[in-house]
Amino acid sequence: MLILWSLKLQPCPKISKPFIVALLGPALFHTIGHISACVSFSKVAVSFTHVIKSAEPVFSVWLSILPIVMGCLWGALISNVGFVLRNIYSKRSLQSFKEVDGLNLYGCISIISLFYLFPVAVLVEGSQWVQGYHRAIASVGEPSTFYFWVLLSGVFYHLYNQSSYQALDEISPLTFSVGNTMKRVVVIVSTVLVFRNPVRPLNALGSAVAIFGTFLYSQATAKKKKEAEKKN
Repeated sequence: MLILWSLKLQPCPKISKPFIVALLGPALFHTIGHISACVSFSKVAVSFTHVIKSAEPVFSVWLSILPIVMGCLWGALISNVGFVLRNIYSKRSLQSFKEVDGLNLYGCISIISLFYLFPVAVLVEGSQWVQGYHRAIASVGEPSTFYFWVLLSGVFYHLYNQSSYQALDEISPLTFSVGNTMKRVVVIVSTVLVFRNPVRPLNALGSAVAIFGTFLYSQATAKKKKEAEKKN
């Protein structure tokens, strides 16, 4: 974002105290969602995490199911809650600050999120940074390879969120979550092909049922909401 702003490829947002205060919540939920997703990725297969995260639309409209499905899936589930709340409050911020577009909103949220995340990272993992760095280098072979993959993943993660926030500027949080459900299908299939995760037919069927069921649920909820709005 700093590069885009400095090169004037993206207009700089007008920063004000109310604007920063409004973004403290979305940035916190963004941080929670990102950390918990990364924890889940480190514990289970990427494809399995995205099966759980496909339930994001459900969390958009019915958070009360959370206590039922906690346990070993807490990382992906907390990520769902964090990102859903981020989307909801981000949409409110976009409506309150009309002069700020989705891309600049995400850039500001990311910067505030950095201030949330850095002290937590130092406190929780600071003593392991050196050892972790050497283990990472040893696992990939060359420092240049390690830096390349970190840089590439960061760029793609930013581009994903950039496009997401530009979409959120135009649609509702629930519609956004439904779109995310369909994205999960592509991610799950891609990770299975890339990482060669063994997937039994029964597992594949269960994942398909879970994702398709969530999609149908979110579609039905969205339709019901539209009908209620028409009656009002």
